[in-house]
Amino acid sequence: MADKLIIVESPAKANTIKKFLGGSTKVVASMGHIRDLPKSKLGVDIENNFEPEYINIRGKGDLIKSLKKEAKDAKKVYLATDPDREGEAIAWHLSHILEIEKGKQLRVTFNEITKTAVQSAIKEPRDIDINLVDAQQARRVLDRIVGYKISPLLWKKVKKGLSAGRVQSVAVKLIVEREEEIEKFIPEEYWNIYVDLLEEKNNKVFQAKFYGKDGKKQEIHNKQQVDDILKQIDKAKYIIKEIKKSEKKRTPAPPFTTSTMQQEASRKLGFALKKTMSVAQGLYEGVSIKEKGTIGLITYMRTDSTRISEEARATAKEHIIKTYGEKYYENRYYKTNKDAQDAHEGIRPTYTDLEPEQIKDSLTKDQFKLYKLIYNRFMASQMSAAVYDTVSVTIKANDYDFRANGNTLKFKGFMTLYVEGTDEQKEDEEGTLPELKEKEEVKKQKIEPKQSFTEPPPRYTEASLVKALEEKGIGRPSTYSPTITTILERRYIEKEQKQLVPTELGKVVNKLLVENFTDIVNVEFTANIENRFDEIADGKQKWKDIIKDFYGPFSKTLEKVEKELEHVELVEEVSDVQCELCGKMMVYKYGRYGRFLACPGYPECKNAKPIIETIEEPCPKCGGKIQLRKTKKRKTYYICENNPASCDYISWNKPKKD
Repeated sequence: MADKLIIVESPAKANTIKKFLGGSTKVVASMGHIRDLPKSKLGVDIENNFEPEYINIRGKGDLIKSLKKEAKDAKKVYLATDPDREGEAIAWHLSHILEIEKGKQLRVTFNEITKTAVQSAIKEPRDIDINLVDAQQARRVLDRIVGYKISPLLWKKVKKGLSAGRVQSVAVKLIVEREEEIEKFIPEEYWNIYVDLLEEKNNKVFQAKFYGKDGKKQEIHNKQQVDDILKQIDKAKYIIKEIKKSEKKRTPAPPFTTSTMQQEASRKLGFALKKTMSVAQGLYEGVSIKEKGTIGLITYMRTDSTRISEEARATAKEHIIKTYGEKYYENRYYKTNKDAQDAHEGIRPTYTDLEPEQIKDSLTKDQFKLYKLIYNRFMASQMSAAVYDTVSVTIKANDYDFRANGNTLKFKGFMTLYVEGTDEQKEDEEGTLPELKEKEEVKKQKIEPKQSFTEPPPRYTEASLVKALEEKGIGRPSTYSPTITTILERRYIEKEQKQLVPTELGKVVNKLLVENFTDIVNVEFTANIENRFDEIADGKQKWKDIIKDFYGPFSKTLEKVEKELEHVELVEEVSDVQCELCGKMMVYKYGRYGRFLACPGYPECKNAKPIIETIEEPCPKCGGKIQLRKTKKRKTYYICENNPASCDYISWNKPKKD
């Protein structure tokens, strides 16, 4: 008989915790949730104040029997599931199944799986926080109602097997709207004029860019304007009019939140969100390190706070001063977003003395990459600013102004260790300028006008979509990864390179939702619901009141839409391909892997065929047409129309024009 039984979600977490506790303590895993709403029906009693109908998850019968036996044999049971709303709900369901009396202090949480954190938590158990449980129930029930009430409409009007989700639908809408912006975008012409100038004393050439006239900025929209300016300065002398020197500081980024970790791992490591969260989960739950055993390497990875404990701050200070010197350390505090739950710290290493290179051999390649990113980001967040000497020079050519900017890195500071990535590309990189003096003449070497066109907004990547969802208050740290994973799996969007592109199916589903369920895909409405979930967690609202407020208008909309769509058939898009079996013009349909051609005479004529896309470039081997196809995993490849009959050309890369 064990004195203490500790229940966690995963075996990896259980193995890590075991080593911190005495032999009379047993640690077992629930393998995630053990109770949930049934899959076969709505599972929410609308008539009985939205009471959820929870059932034991299929396939977990033996595990539940085992947990009951272990709990009965133990003197004390502790529920140590993850320290968030989902973890609180799992603990609540466990307490119900194990028939643990209400009010028993059995809930323990820790933000990091270290000996100190685990032992301290077990010494101070608390009651289950029913407010956190209710916030999770509200999300689960609301999402179930939306999904199970709208999905049948999609089955009838678009395709069987489709489903609608509250946060997922908003994410799809953002991607579709961005694609529409891109399609409607009309490029506008603009010009820049660059001049290479020689500083004769030091024989150094630098580049200046056209700014304007008489100190006022002037934009150039066409070649006529360029020619007019070039004519005016054809014989001009280039005189240094003004030199401004200053010192610029660049401060480090704060420690990671879930969102910023996902964005950086996408930019710098090329990780998909799902992969980032999976690798981070492993680092949090525990990794076997040579000569140290199994230890948790990072703090809890679902957080929207940048707050750091004083203990972590102290260890970072010691490590930075010891490694880099006193001038590289700066005690920094970061403001947490006003909407952040702030229940946990930011994501940081649990042991600052375990440098990434030191434990590289104990980690997988992916674990090492992500741990290094988290470690360096945290350490850099407590370091001094980088310092630049900057110079801005205005050069006169008759009445026209050119400008040149330069900077020199004087003190690297935190940049010794880490520099935050960005989704935007900087157009004009600044270098160093030669030593210049006011009123000095510099000699024109070359003048070069450059025509450009404005570009449409970029498509979302996983990283930039997460950023947009977070900025708009849609979803929370735990929802970003499953949201994007779900809409990819449902084929509402596709990845092209790293970009997220709506499929025809995604556009059709979005159109139906936008036209009929305005609130469901409304950004502000969805963000407001998230805020109300937060109020439930804070004990300021009752969860069933929020469901009631939502369901009244929603059910009326649903009833209205069902009537309106009853006799409406979505018009099928007719192709220019004739069915070779019956002569009818084939129509576009939607299947698991996207659009395909089908005969409208179904079921009498069951002819169907894939849509063959071709590109302009001919086959480099035989000159035939090149077809664009996709693998089952939606990766694009190029194949000759004559393959395999008379040509073997096939490639991942698009053939180039001669």
